[in-house]
Amino acid sequence: MFLASSAAVLGRVLALRLVARSDPSELRAKGVLDDIRAALLEERWADAVVAWMEATGSTIDGYPDEEVWTDSRLDLEFTALELRMTRIFGDGGDDAE
Repeated sequence: MFLASSAAVLGRVLALRLVARSDPSELRAKGVLDDIRAALLEERWADAVVAWMEATGSTIDGYPDEEVWTDSRLDLEFTALELRMTRIFGDGGDDAE
């Protein structure tokens, strides 16, 4: 468990304590090592953490009430299906102005 004074500090903690301590051979095998290294060096903490989560299958839930969206969770097929059920594709009904 990690506690931090802000979301920005939490991002840095996760990048330092989890992502940066990963086995590079595992991340290299998944093709994300260079991207994660670049994100860390550029201080793009969220990018590094998200790429690490997707590569390792680990989930960090810093905000239990919020959903964690990833490319695999929001793939094109799911997006296409969900999109068709959104309000903009409805008939307008009483909401039309």
